[in-house]
Amino acid sequence: MSKAENKPKFEEILAKLEQSSENLKKENITLEDALKNFEEGIAYYEACSEILNNAKQKIETYSKE
Repeated sequence: MSKAENKPKFEEILAKLEQSSENLKKENITLEDALKNFEEGIAYYEACSEILNNAKQKIETYSKE
C-alpha cells in the first residue's frame, strides 16, 4: 500500500471540518467539547489547505511546461 492510499482524501477531511463546524453551532455544547471541536477544526483546515496548496503548485508546474 502506498503512502497516498493511507492518507485521507480531501473530501473526507473537508467533511470532518464541516462536522466540527456544525458541532460548534449546537446550543447545548459544553466548553470542553467546543474547544475540542475547534482544535480538530483547525487541524482539518490546515490539512485541507496543505492539499490545496500542493495541488496549486502541481497545476502551476504543469502550466509552465
